[in-house]
Amino acid sequence: MANLKEVRTRIASVSSTQQITSAMKMVSAAKFRRAQNAIMGMRPYAAMLNEIISDIDVEDGVQTPYHEMRQPQSVLLVVVTSNKGLCGAFNANVIKEASARMEHYRKQGCTTLRMVTLGKRGSEFFSKQQGLVAASHDDLLDNPTFDSISALCDQLMEAFCNKEYDCIEIIYNQFKNSLTQILSAEQFLPVAPKANGGGTSQTRNDYIYEPDKQRILQEMIPLTLRSQFYRVVLDSLAAEHGARMTAMQKATDNATELLKELRLSYNKARQAAITNEIIEIVSGSEALKG
Repeated sequence: MANLKEVRTRIASVSSTQQITSAMKMVSAAKFRRAQNAIMGMRPYAAMLNEIISDIDVEDGVQTPYHEMRQPQSVLLVVVTSNKGLCGAFNANVIKEASARMEHYRKQGCTTLRMVTLGKRGSEFFSKQQGLVAASHDDLLDNPTFDSISALCDQLMEAFCNKEYDCIEIIYNQFKNSLTQILSAEQFLPVAPKANGGGTSQTRNDYIYEPDKQRILQEMIPLTLRSQFYRVVLDSLAAEHGARMTAMQKATDNATELLKELRLSYNKARQAAITNEIIEIVSGSEALKG
């Protein structure tokens, strides 16, 4: 059994860790509320844009440069992680999925594979592979605004239209709740054509287009893509804070349990030490009597 000094040192260390994790949990909870409100406010707007776009039938011959389907010889992966750790498997899951997607495209014969990273964890990991990371935008996660995210999105759309890349894919954690994050790999460009089911024509909205579908689609597609990219960043941030809040709560609970065990161990060691001292005193007294 460890001596009393060692146990006291461990109790002080675990108690300090417990205070830190508890404080970090409270900070993450406050950030999580703001991020949750932001993504919940963004989703209806993005969903309505997608609904309007889906009602413009691509089978009518209405196309934009963003719809052009090409053989994926050159692929760009946009990997969204976090700038900080201590959030469980949040970053590890994204990195693992990005590595799997890279292997998938290589097996398909992709000749050029590049990556744009948002988040220091992903940037640090993939920068070890020479020539893989085309650009890192870690600072965008510190203060994400629609204008700053749109500027990056415009660069991606321009690169696709200039045929620098045949396919652009986003890998991130989608927010569901504070306990659950959905690992997602979404095709960003080209814009996938909407599937028309048997009853689709009955559920479509009957819009009157002014001036015409083509011009409306040319204006709406870039706006929809910017909104989609902004939603991805907000989703990732909300998922990150939720994962960190949960991780810190579990760490605090584990520290509490460990403190109970250490205090019990300390009391046992202290009791054993007192018992030994009593035995020595009684033994010495009996020896003097003898």
